[in-house]
Amino acid sequence: MGKPIEVHIVHAFTQQNEGGNPAGVVLNADSYTAEQKLQIARAVGLSETAFVSDSDCANYKLEFFTPNRQIAHCGHATVATFSLLREMGKVHEGLCSKQTIDGNRDILIKGELAFMQQSTPRYQTIFADDSNGIDDASLYARILQSMGLTEHDLLRDRLPTIVNTGNAFLAIPIIGRECLANIQPDHEEIGNISEELDLVGFYPFTLDVQDTSQAASTRMFAPRYGIGEESATGTAAGPLACLLYSQYNIPGPTLQIEQGVLMEPASPSLIKVELEIQEGRIPSLMVGGRARVEKTMTVRI
Repeated sequence: MGKPIEVHIVHAFTQQNEGGNPAGVVLNADSYTAEQKLQIARAVGLSETAFVSDSDCANYKLEFFTPNRQIAHCGHATVATFSLLREMGKVHEGLCSKQTIDGNRDILIKGELAFMQQSTPRYQTIFADDSNGIDDASLYARILQSMGLTEHDLLRDRLPTIVNTGNAFLAIPIIGRECLANIQPDHEEIGNISEELDLVGFYPFTLDVQDTSQAASTRMFAPRYGIGEESATGTAAGPLACLLYSQYNIPGPTLQIEQGVLMEPASPSLIKVELEIQEGRIPSLMVGGRARVEKTMTVRI
């Protein structure tokens, strides 16, 4: 048997202290290799596990692993990690920072909430025809087919859009909540398209919400990273909030995104996005929420 490794299980983006998305958090991870971290993530079996190490340029270095590969950023695992560190007295109210494989990001501890910084959004629309000179029509059709949708299931005059604030997601505008609930994902094809477009995953959403304090209700599928469906995705909610503000005329600077309610089993999650807006542009944004430390488990590799 290998050495026992302590893993904290923390539910991030909880709603009224329920639901949320569980992440593994491994502290003092400096001595583990990338392959060992991947093995630990597989043993934990959650969508992402965060590994926390010392940093000479930030408060902590964070690395994120899904069960099948490393990922540059993870919103819910970041919120989980810094909520745990706050509870342990290792970080305090105000700004701190994390080092990642593609640079440092600010972290804000604000009462019981932890926020992570994301970058200026970039957009790429997927058109239903080839009028922009790119072979979008076949891609558009494949996207709809991979979700079990037709063009009548999309919001009128709205198109799927790739949005990237550090990680790329395909935001798909769905006409209503029932349609969003009835999506039938073809995980293999979603994974193929995600690989081709270098996406983390698909983020279908609807503006048909039950709570008017929320801007959108969403689901997230990322089979490319071994995630069938995830209950809360901060790195997707940030891009979506930017899209809603910039192209759907939904006022900012604060937008709340619901996720996890329509998955089986349901795990209601609430993600808060605070946009920095300068002359109509979004140079930066913070994505955060509450978290609940659930338990500690031991794995061996």
